[in-house]
Amino acid sequence: MSSPNQESLRELLRRVHERLHGAKKVEAETRESLLALTHDIERTLGSERSARARADAAVPRLEALAVKFEASHPALAHTLLELVDALGKAGI
Repeated sequence: MSSPNQESLRELLRRVHERLHGAKKVEAETRESLLALTHDIERTLGSERSARARADAAVPRLEALAVKFEASHPALAHTLLELVDALGKAGI
């Protein structure tokens, strides 16, 4: 059974994917990087040890992407920062 924190993280991940899909003019490399980061976090929710290490490494990259998207895609940037905050609260 999933914890409330995991459900909250899954909802944030769903919103990131939704906003990324709706974002226009996102460089392919940036889009792929963000998708890879979110997939690492999704695998972490299954408690796989190696995936948890990847998610730990993903947080600084998520923060950097949020800063990058701040001007061009503020909703996506905001959701990424929410995700970073939720990961911190979940101990990831």
